[in-house]
Amino acid sequence: MHSSAVFLIEFGAIILGLGLLGRIAGRLKFSPIPLYLLAGLAFGEGGLLPLGASEEFVAIGAEIGVILLLLMLGLEYTATDLVTNLRTQYPAGLVDAALNALPGAAMALLLGWGPVAAVVLAGVTWISSSGVIAKVLGDLGRLGNRETPVVLSILVLEDLAMAVYLPIVTALLAGVGLAAGSVTLAVALGVAGLVLFLAVRYGRLISRFVSSDDPEKLLLVVLGLTLLVAGLAQQLQVSAAVGAFLVGIALSGEVAEGAHNLLSPLRDLFAAVFFVFFGLHTDPASIPPVLLPALALAVVTAATKIATGYWAARRSGISVKGRWRAGGTLVARGEFSIVIAGLAVTAGIEPSLGPLATAYVLILVVLGPLTARYTEPLATRLSRLTRRHRPDTSAGDAPPALASEGPALTVDPDTAMSGSATHMTLPPSRGGS
Repeated sequence: MHSSAVFLIEFGAIILGLGLLGRIAGRLKFSPIPLYLLAGLAFGEGGLLPLGASEEFVAIGAEIGVILLLLMLGLEYTATDLVTNLRTQYPAGLVDAALNALPGAAMALLLGWGPVAAVVLAGVTWISSSGVIAKVLGDLGRLGNRETPVVLSILVLEDLAMAVYLPIVTALLAGVGLAAGSVTLAVALGVAGLVLFLAVRYGRLISRFVSSDDPEKLLLVVLGLTLLVAGLAQQLQVSAAVGAFLVGIALSGEVAEGAHNLLSPLRDLFAAVFFVFFGLHTDPASIPPVLLPALALAVVTAATKIATGYWAARRSGISVKGRWRAGGTLVARGEFSIVIAGLAVTAGIEPSLGPLATAYVLILVVLGPLTARYTEPLATRLSRLTRRHRPDTSAGDAPPALASEGPALTVDPDTAMSGSATHMTLPPSRGGS
């Protein structure tokens, strides 16, 4: 009876604290993820007030949080969207992987952590935070900009790549041999391909089977189906998160929108618990020794993400200002970097990997919204300064009549779009938020 009371007190305090931290983040207009991580650090090993009775329940809640994060992400896209993006935007996805995964792998090898940790840290530095980026785009009023579909396409490709990447990481962390790992990957690819095929061909039938006019029944069916598929996927040595992601893809139309609205509060609750859980397993004293490598990695991969967005937007014919905006928007890392690092922490492959990932995400989840806002103005100002100090060899060729004219009015074609941004259709996302 006493332990039950302690559990209720501890878990109630956690939920109340998360709510207050979320409110503070909302007032300051930035992502609450850093505050959740810091809360976990404060109440974990070596923290101010370590938890006891509620830690096991928090662990289960964290696992549900990962599953709901991936389910909600799958609900944002249709199978057709994913196939279309894979066909048209795969060069941008390859550039994204090369520029942003390699620095993480190189850092792990330089630190002497070995090839398995290199694969894990490559994923941590590769995947941008869809949640943070979506919020930033809305806050900055850029949903109708021409570069926004490019940003979304890169995020979709990253999410699709996770369906292949997570089983590989899971097999590596489990220490299975080459043959068993190949079987696991083949099963994961086969299941993903089968789900995409069924979603394209029979998506309406699946959605009709799940559909219900009663919100309670819809919530129970979708949540139960997701947890069941996630558990089966994990039993087959495929990531439970991938199973949840594929369930989200298979649902479409009104069912997806209704499930999105019903599950959003649950997602936010358990995702917050997940971030706290990750912080609980990171000793605050272990962060200062890896702070310098984390800062160096954050600077390098912020630059490579900006380069990725710039290149992808240029390939799509976006103007220079739009290219810089696209690059700056992609910098934020968050939930998926923590998910990947959490797998390694649970497996216990490298004690310093968790603290490094925590510091890295804390830096970039704060820096990301700033680069989204200021990369383009800074690039424009630097460009003007460069032109001002560069000799103008064409001044003498200008017609005399133009010399007396005032400065020309310039309009950015990426933001000068007709109609309100709220009425724009944004491929590939079909979000209900």
